[in-house]
Amino acid sequence: MTRVRILEQAAEEAIEAAAWYECERPGLGAEFAQAIEAALDLLEEEIVPLTNLPGQAGREGAKRLVLSRFPYDIIVRQQPEELIVIAVAHHSRRPGYWRKRLRT
Repeated sequence: MTRVRILEQAAEEAIEAAAWYECERPGLGAEFAQAIEAALDLLEEEIVPLTNLPGQAGREGAKRLVLSRFPYDIIVRQQPEELIVIAVAHHSRRPGYWRKRLRT
């Protein structure tokens, strides 16, 4: 089992996205939150392989888990003893904004 640590900024992104979905349709925010929780469980259990990110981010150890229902990635950095969730990033909004967090 892998330890997963979530940066505060990533947690805030997930909360904000869930709130937005909830405003769009009651109950959808809870479904988004459940999708995030399920993805984090998969990361902890090492059930799914992570996709390497291209370019400098990938060379710095950034990987992603793509959510299947929502247009979001869970961006992580693999460390020897843990996975650090550095962003819950929308596929097309502000690409790469999280890159500065790789050094956290």
